[in-house]
Amino acid sequence: MNEKASAPDLRAERVNYTKGQLTKTLAGNDPHALFDEWMRDAIERRDREGDVLEPNAMVVSTINPETDWPDSRVLLLKEHKNKKFVFFGNYESQKGHDLDVNRKAALNFTWLPLQRQVRIQGKVRRISPEESDAYFAVRPRGSQIGAWASSQSDVIDSREDIQLANERAEKRFEGKDVPRPPHWGGWALTPHVIEFWQGGASRLHDRIRFTALDSEEGRWQVDRLAP
Repeated sequence: MNEKASAPDLRAERVNYTKGQLTKTLAGNDPHALFDEWMRDAIERRDREGDVLEPNAMVVSTINPETDWPDSRVLLLKEHKNKKFVFFGNYESQKGHDLDVNRKAALNFTWLPLQRQVRIQGKVRRISPEESDAYFAVRPRGSQIGAWASSQSDVIDSREDIQLANERAEKRFEGKDVPRPPHWGGWALTPHVIEFWQGGASRLHDRIRFTALDSEEGRWQVDRLAP
């Protein structure tokens, strides 16, 4: 009889970061411009090396108002414009309920092949129905159908339940355009804090934090943090 494999020794897992440095001078005075630069770097790395699977993947953290526990999940950033970070999903999901009660949220982008991380805190609001309609219209049809089929975060008995719901939605919209469900749309996060992290040798990482003084006018306090 084979013995059960022992747990891996995580104490031995470590990487020495050596790919770059980040100074206040290199960071500049506009965190949105630096974010766009880092996102372009991640996309180029994906296209060149293939080891950044989804450059726009991010962890979105909210607070569950019923349990007072933080809750995190991975979503995709779909727009960064007008000094806001825009993402989409089901308004009736757990994250939707969380954001209806507490508009504060945090985003985290991690691009390990580049040894970089961006942490963002801010307040979230729903975008306009017209903006949500515009994005929904360019989604793949399968994703549009799925938005109607899934009562996201609800308990279901089996995978067959969601497959049947998806089949019903396909039949409902057979031969015609799929409209945006009223329970699905976008949120825009206006950042209060944006922190850029560049891995450093011997854990002497570079951390540059931007704190909004007047984010609409582009005034930020810029600080270096201890690693």
